Amino acid sequence: MQQVTPVELKQWNISGREYILVDIREQWEHEQFNIGGAHIPMGDLISRLGEIPKDQDVVLYCEKGIRSTITIQRLEGYGYNNLFNLSGGMKAWREAGL
Repeated sequence: MQQVTPVELKQWNISGREYILVDIREQWEHEQFNIGGAHIPMGDLISRLGEIPKDQDVVLYCEKGIRSTITIQRLEGYGYNNLFNLSGGMKAWREAGL
């Protein structure tokens, strides 16, 4: 599984690298704090696969990186090989001061 750290993701933004960002947390978590991107809760992802491209890098994030890891493993079964997990999730993002 491909990983990207919060610092690396910030560098992607600075360098202009193109990617899709997907927050897979619950609505209340998304409302409390998010770093943008599409909001598709983990439980809705399979029914919304059409919103996740297979031809572009996609970064999934959750609170600690655990749910996004599980989700990426599931999506790989649907033929996705372009997915990145935000290592440590929002917790690591905040701890990095980003």
